[in-house]
Amino acid sequence: MNIDIFRTADNLDINAIVQLVNRAYRPEADVSGWTHEANLVSGNRISACQVAAILARPNSAIMVGLKDSEMVACVHVEKNGNHSHIGMLAVNPMQQGTCVGKQMLAHAERYAKEEFGSVKFVMFVLSLRRELIAFYLRRGYQKTGVILDYPLSAGAGTPKHADLKIEALEKPFNKRQSE
Repeated sequence: MNIDIFRTADNLDINAIVQLVNRAYRPEADVSGWTHEANLVSGNRISACQVAAILARPNSAIMVGLKDSEMVACVHVEKNGNHSHIGMLAVNPMQQGTCVGKQMLAHAERYAKEEFGSVKFVMFVLSLRRELIAFYLRRGYQKTGVILDYPLSAGAGTPKHADLKIEALEKPFNKRQSE
């Protein structure tokens, strides 16, 4: 499946982003999908106040992907010096496994390069999400060796494992990638 439209989110998208992200990361028991972390973290992944704060920050954007006018994916991109943090990549569980995530990630990387002049992309992933880490490694990301405690203060849910960690991945921008 191909995304029809990529665009930058605005305040009118807040509720749709909250619903999409929470369904993708912490779905209810009857929702399938391979990218969720409901077995590792409880509670909502994000709130409307958090999305509004992300949208209000300078050098920060949430990109959304639409198919037939429906939001099927989103990702957060934020400039930090000469690199960009990419996070909150979410795909509607019904569209997971259809290349939507790959398209959204590639769009986020292009945006970071073109709008922010980023020379490197950085992200944090739950260290126990081996299949998700493998997905990013196949996209050119590399493990950095940086492993941190789960960020309780981020308001992104409560870990179900006391020793849950996040792992940093990065991808240097290579000029040949855009040619």
